[in-house]
Amino acid sequence: MSEPTTLDPGQYAGWRATPLGTITERLELDLVFDLAGPVEGRSVLDVGTGDGSYALEAASRGATVTGVDVDPEMLRAAAQRASAMNLELTLLEGRAERLPVDAERFDLVLAVTVLCFVEDPTAGFRELARVLRPGGRVVIGELGRHNLWAASRRVRGWLGSSTWRAAHVWTRGELRRHLREAGLDVEDVRGAIHYPPSARAARLLAPVDPWLSRAHAPGAAFLAVSAVRPR
Repeated sequence: MSEPTTLDPGQYAGWRATPLGTITERLELDLVFDLAGPVEGRSVLDVGTGDGSYALEAASRGATVTGVDVDPEMLRAAAQRASAMNLELTLLEGRAERLPVDAERFDLVLAVTVLCFVEDPTAGFRELARVLRPGGRVVIGELGRHNLWAASRRVRGWLGSSTWRAAHVWTRGELRRHLREAGLDVEDVRGAIHYPPSARAARLLAPVDPWLSRAHAPGAAFLAVSAVRPR
C-alpha cells in the first residue's frame, strides 16, 4: 500500500470472526494457494501482508516467508499471530512500489488486496516481477469490479470512507495487462465469492463457489491471477 488504510488489526480480526468473514476468507485463501501450488521448501514474499493471514498460511505449509507492509501496526499484529502459532516470519516495513528486498530473490510472490490501494500500480506490478526468480510465480488476489460487493464499497466511499474512496477495483483484463506489461506470462485468472455480502448467501453458495471459480463464472467479488517470470 502507498499509505496505511483506515483499517486496523482489530477490524481484520473482527471480520474473520463473523460467519461471512470466516467463509469468505477461507474461499479466497484456498483459491490463492490453489493457484500458487505446493509451497513447501520455497521462498515466499507476501506483499501487503497486513496481519499476516497469507504469510502464516504459507509458513504453515512449510515455506520460508517474508512479509512486507507499510503499516507498522499491522506488522506487529502479524508478529504476534506468528508467535501464537509458533511459526516463523521475517517481517519488513516497506511499500509495494519499492519493495525492500533484492531482485530475483523469491520463488513465489503473493499480493492480496494490496494493489487496489497503491497510488502507482504500474510500479507495484513491476516490483512483483523484479523480486521473482526466473521461473518463479506471482499470485495476485484483487477486488473485482462487477459485483454487489464492489457496489457496496463504492457507496461507502461516497458516504465518506477514505479506505473505499481510494480503492481501485479491477477487471480480469486490467490485471492480465498489468502483469504482461511487467514482463510476466499470465497462466490463469479465476474468481471467487460469487454471492452477495450476506452470511446466509455465503452459507448457501460456498459449497458451489469453487466450481464457479473453475468455470470462470462472471460476477466474482475476488479475482486471482497466477503468472510466471520467464526463465
